[in-house]
Amino acid sequence: MKHKLILLFSLSLSIAMFSQENTPSFSLQEAINYALQNNRTAKNAARDIEAAKQQKWETTSTGLPQISAEVGYQNFLKQQISLIPAEFFDGNPGEFAELTFGTKQNMTAFATLSQKIFDGSYLVGLQSAKVFLEISKNAKTKTDLEVRKAIINAYGNVLLAEESVAILEKNKTILEKNLYDLSKMFENGLEEEESVEQLQITLSGVSSSLSNTTRLKTLAYQMLNITLGLDVYSDTVLTDSLESLTVQNISLELVDSDLDLDNSIDYQIAENDKRAKELLLKLEKSKALPTLNAFINGGYSGYGDDFEFTSKDQKWFGSSLLGVTMNIPIFSSLGRSAATQRAQINLEKAQDDLIETEQKLQLQTASAKSDYQFAIEDYDNKKQNLNLAERIEKKNQTKFFEGIASSFDLRQAQTQLYTAQQEFLQAMLDVINKKAELETILNEVD
Repeated sequence: MKHKLILLFSLSLSIAMFSQENTPSFSLQEAINYALQNNRTAKNAARDIEAAKQQKWETTSTGLPQISAEVGYQNFLKQQISLIPAEFFDGNPGEFAELTFGTKQNMTAFATLSQKIFDGSYLVGLQSAKVFLEISKNAKTKTDLEVRKAIINAYGNVLLAEESVAILEKNKTILEKNLYDLSKMFENGLEEEESVEQLQITLSGVSSSLSNTTRLKTLAYQMLNITLGLDVYSDTVLTDSLESLTVQNISLELVDSDLDLDNSIDYQIAENDKRAKELLLKLEKSKALPTLNAFINGGYSGYGDDFEFTSKDQKWFGSSLLGVTMNIPIFSSLGRSAATQRAQINLEKAQDDLIETEQKLQLQTASAKSDYQFAIEDYDNKKQNLNLAERIEKKNQTKFFEGIASSFDLRQAQTQLYTAQQEFLQAMLDVINKKAELETILNEVD
């Protein structure tokens, strides 16, 4: 029996240790690093870059030598009859002789080597493939920035929910004790029933908020898991606290930094879009140029009335051909002209979009700096308000049980404290999120 208990204890301990090892645990930076590798959107953006690289080579390869082979077999179930004047064979004039030419079956095998010599569209296509690869890289950078911001927001929401639950549980415990003491005083005739009812109302409100916040905490964890790229029901553990992250994210130096357009991913995307439109215009113009291609082929043909092509006695006749073709566009009923004008219009739109992107980025940067600076100021303000609210509530609680203050005064002080607690938590989260927003615009991330 003793050995069984030892074995059972060891097994339980091993299971507990295995469970702890498989529970994902993250600081904020670790969560960001993990998401950049495992977030599904980020992984697809990385796949898009690989696809763009393959497409670049696909475009390049069309201008390199191409080799193809063809094997053909024909069997004339009924050969075609040709009419030849009979007089060619000492026949009567005006009469025709019926003849069949060739054998009933034949087989051919040919290989062809082709090479582009000049094609304006191909040259533009090579440039476009490079730009497309850059656009894919821009999209990956943009995705990573958005994933980083989403992780910060989701991580902060979980910490906010955790802190809120802890505060509400603490408030509920204090209220339950106060209600118990007050009920005893009422039973002994030392307090009015209205005071008990006022405290019951406050406790009911806190209990309801606690239940709702607990449900929101579960949803916040699930949202974080999805953003991380984990299973939605993973038991994720966070190692950072809301207050420590807030202190780490207070950096007024960021407010003084200037927007570097060349470092802004949104500006890079708009600039590459303009380059793509320039190449599309160049492509339409290149379609008016001639194209020149060369080829050489060679192969063998075999003939016979029966299928004996696998026989060693089968005769094969070789042939080869070298050729050059030039395609010269002459008239397209103004179709090429219309396509060129359309490409020119799209280029002008892209140029205006680039200017507008620059102006929007300047405005967004100024707005994000203002929001971030206000979040820091609001954090300091809400921290002071919370300290004041705690002192006021404590004084009113003391006065109430000493019979100096009314139950209404106590409830008002408690409500003010609970509001100050939630506002302080939200202020801390705002500092973290507003900094992330500004960093995303400036593309200044660690």
